[in-house]
Amino acid sequence: MIGSIKGKTILKTDKFIIVEANGVGYKIHIHKPLSFQERGQGVRSDEIFLWIHTIVREDALDLYGFLDREELEFFEMLISVSGIGPKGALGILSVASIETLRQAIGTNDISYLTKISGIGRKTAEKIVIELRDKFKDEKTGGALKEEMDALEALKSLGYSQNEARDALKNVTAVDTNAKIKEALKILGGK
Repeated sequence: MIGSIKGKTILKTDKFIIVEANGVGYKIHIHKPLSFQERGQGVRSDEIFLWIHTIVREDALDLYGFLDREELEFFEMLISVSGIGPKGALGILSVASIETLRQAIGTNDISYLTKISGIGRKTAEKIVIELRDKFKDEKTGGALKEEMDALEALKSLGYSQNEARDALKNVTAVDTNAKIKEALKILGGK
């Protein structure tokens, strides 16, 4: 099994990248292409290091890449839930920070999870039931509420839920007003 890869990025798309390592190009599925640039990876020399989750099936060998082990571990927890496949787990990871998702699961916030495209009520309940014990110690602080408030504010300004979530995922601010201002700057730059 492939556990990590270090090489040169030769192609970037919205859903995957191709990394060349020792003359072989590996197609690696990713959850958010901009995160590689934002964290400084692949910008100058296009050299990148990824943690890899390998899925071997009868007809395919799929690689899923993550910048840090926390993302990889969360992805592996998500795909352990029956009904959540690797593409669904990538979709979940692409809409919110891991901290926000942990809080939503740990606090049984099914309504937050159902706002993720492709996640219905039954799937959200299944995620919460199967993973909540792992995150029950997550603080029920205001981070999740502030993110929801910021999301609703951006939606009321006319942005789609996906646009608002994408912008909020890139925000570093903590309080609601600062999150909204920073997200509006991101959305205005598009």
